[in-house]
Amino acid sequence: MAFNPLSEKGIPIDRQLRNWSELNMQPYDKKSVPAYSRCRGIVMNGIEVEAVMFGHQMARHTIDMDLKRQLAMTRRVEQQQQKAINWLIPGEESTLEVTVAYEQVAVDLTAWVAQNEPDSYAKQVYEFGLLEDFDHLYRYANLLDMLESKKAEEIVQGLTEIMPGRPTNLEHRHPFDDVRMSLDRNSANPISLLHALTVTAAEQQTMNFYMNIGNRPQEPIARALYLEIAQIEEQHVTQYESLMDAGASWTEMLVLHEYNECYMYYSFMQQEEDPRLKQLWELHLNMEIEHLRIACDLLRSIDRKDPEAMLPKEIPEVLTFQSNKEYIRRVLADQLHMTADGIDIVPVDSLPKDHRWYNYRKTVNGPNDNSPTEEIINQERSAKGDEYRLQTEGEHPVDWLRWKHAAE
Repeated sequence: MAFNPLSEKGIPIDRQLRNWSELNMQPYDKKSVPAYSRCRGIVMNGIEVEAVMFGHQMARHTIDMDLKRQLAMTRRVEQQQQKAINWLIPGEESTLEVTVAYEQVAVDLTAWVAQNEPDSYAKQVYEFGLLEDFDHLYRYANLLDMLESKKAEEIVQGLTEIMPGRPTNLEHRHPFDDVRMSLDRNSANPISLLHALTVTAAEQQTMNFYMNIGNRPQEPIARALYLEIAQIEEQHVTQYESLMDAGASWTEMLVLHEYNECYMYYSFMQQEEDPRLKQLWELHLNMEIEHLRIACDLLRSIDRKDPEAMLPKEIPEVLTFQSNKEYIRRVLADQLHMTADGIDIVPVDSLPKDHRWYNYRKTVNGPNDNSPTEEIINQERSAKGDEYRLQTEGEHPVDWLRWKHAAE
């Protein structure tokens, strides 16, 4: 049966606040939690952080005191939702283990979105970013093995391969070349708008995570690795947020945020394996249905617009975490050699030799083209005798990135 959050009745806003014990969730068991249950929690943490920060920005751009109060009320509930979700991560899960999970999210979330994106330009943007997050997973997996003697396969549970993507030292681009062409909210498929918001929120959460925890390791190579990849996450947020139509009003964007939260919680409720987490997604969905109703009323009263004209008639095909190995291998084989020139994704060899891509990379990687993401592989091979990979489907699809064992 089709689900339309606009026609559902949620929990009244004045009944949504919870006490401390309700929010201080029992963490999952890191040894038994399904990999994609962990991923769903990371995504929804990012979605809620985006909702909270958007609410703050909207409040800072209005003088309407009643609107400020309404935003404050909804935002307080969003903060509680974020705490309940983020507190699921157990304290014994190391920062590096959580980092590997963040990158599994980036890989399999972006892969699913790309495969289900109806706009050809946006699809190309997602595939472009996918290969970069895929490489980040490989770099962090080697750091995890080197520093903690832990195998990332225990986290990804064989659902996501671990091997080089577009090498991170080739990902550094001039800021002008990370701004993409925006979607038009009046003509774009509504699912394209939801995809852009979802991937932006997820990448933004990864960026924020690395901005705050990247200086926590003591080992210089670990600090350097987080520093380099954190800069790429900034590039990714820039590219994905630029897909969003900034011509929308604040109230239109609020409605889209609230609808997207309904979409995401409904999607994850449908596929969740853990009964306790499924119950949490359902509770939050019923809260978000009310938040959406409030946002729609604001759109009608402030913009004099009908929210149903900008939203899907029913929840689109649910966003699904699934293994994407074959698809990622195809994208690796076809698009590893791509970079960006302005709003376009182009082959590296099409750039003139004086292009800013070369100059920017020389600035950040230095005259010897060194980068921490390459050094971590060198150190892993030196310390362990070989690098760490998880290739369940055979050799790497790109010849020059195939596994060269230390003994060879």
